[in-house]
Amino acid sequence: MSDFSAPPEIGTLRWLPAVDHPELLAAPVAGAVASVPDAFVAPIDPDLADTAAFCEAYAVPLQVSANCVVVAGRRGEVSTLAACLVLATDRADVNKTVRRHLDVRKISFAAMTEAVARTSMEYGGITPIGLPADWPLLVDTAVTDSEWVVVGSGIRGSKIAIRGAATARLPAAQVLDLAQRG
Repeated sequence: MSDFSAPPEIGTLRWLPAVDHPELLAAPVAGAVASVPDAFVAPIDPDLADTAAFCEAYAVPLQVSANCVVVAGRRGEVSTLAACLVLATDRADVNKTVRRHLDVRKISFAAMTEAVARTSMEYGGITPIGLPADWPLLVDTAVTDSEWVVVGSGIRGSKIAIRGAATARLPAAQVLDLAQRG
């Protein structure tokens, strides 16, 4: 067993050390989670993976849940994929802040098929842990300021809880004010 602090008390879920339960993680997440201190995982009903349904079913406050979205930007012939992590109460300011930060002319949410294929994660379960190494991970300051955040696990059948400050130390993480609040 791993040496972890006590699991968080978030919602009605039973949190388990993530490194001890790779069966509850997508392959790239299982390979990367050992480098994330105090990462916990909890199984959920895959039909309840979408944020609003998940939060309601498992009594997880929206302000503890974070969404990881994949964006695709383009400048001339150069394409850039990146991930943005914001609290579920907020929206990533993709058209201004994210576009300027990535220095692209056009930006949009990545197509579902491309996001799934490039991350090797399930749609609705994409997480900042285990993303492709060459992708920027843009993390909103409200996420890093949170004690705990609940994110996807790479599959729809579980969620991960990690300390907000740990998101700033994920590979390629860049912390900035990227959310539109409310």
